[in-house]
Amino acid sequence: MAISIRVLFFASAREAAGTTSTTVELDDAADTEALREKLAALYPRLAGLVKDEDNITLALNEEYVQMGEAPRLKNGDTVALIPPISGG
Repeated sequence: MAISIRVLFFASAREAAGTTSTTVELDDAADTEALREKLAALYPRLAGLVKDEDNITLALNEEYVQMGEAPRLKNGDTVALIPPISGG
């Protein structure tokens, strides 16, 4: 069975994906790592960012996903891709 995940893109992730949001269908046993792989396949320009935890932080339903963790996703979840904030 498939689940539907809403993905929000911010800053450089938005530029690389060419969109502000999308909906991705995944296997019902998918976790955030599977989502990263799917997004890299769907958006080749985003692959370098999304596959590296140092370059993109994920927020699952408005809660940051800690580095090294890959929580399981469920139908209707929203995941935001948040690149590092720079500035001075």
